[in-house]
Amino acid sequence: MRQLNIPARLIWVPAWSIWLIDFASKQWAVSALSSNPVEVLGDFLKLTLVRNSGAAFSLAAGFAFVFALLSLAVVIGVTFYSSRITSRGWQVTAGLLLGGVLGNLTDRIFRDPSFLSGNVIDFIQIPYWPVFNVADSAIVVAAFLAFSLTIRNIPPISPVR
Repeated sequence: MRQLNIPARLIWVPAWSIWLIDFASKQWAVSALSSNPVEVLGDFLKLTLVRNSGAAFSLAAGFAFVFALLSLAVVIGVTFYSSRITSRGWQVTAGLLLGGVLGNLTDRIFRDPSFLSGNVIDFIQIPYWPVFNVADSAIVVAAFLAFSLTIRNIPPISPVR
């Protein structure tokens, strides 16, 4: 049986789309929001500007440089394996992961306080959850997709027969 040749753009379209939406939304948040919450849907959805020097949920604040290096490793790894992924589901998952990681890595590289140690811009706030951004959402969706694909025993790379 011949291996399917699925276009690699199934990785790059979601990756660049997420990165662009994340970048634009963070630029808007920095220019339009403050640390005072703006209610969008009452207490359910608020917009609050937070500069996060840590990882998800503001854990390990002050380790931005380490997270930047880990993000670079993820970008290199996904890019290296992107052309080998034969499953459409895994390509979309990799694209969401790549877009989310690139979104937060862009902040780590270019935002204050310094190169590779910049704060990530978070601004979406829902009850009982830390403030997050579009990139974080894409990473979480990618994790759920990866879990679902794994449970369904769908491999990222189909064996050549």
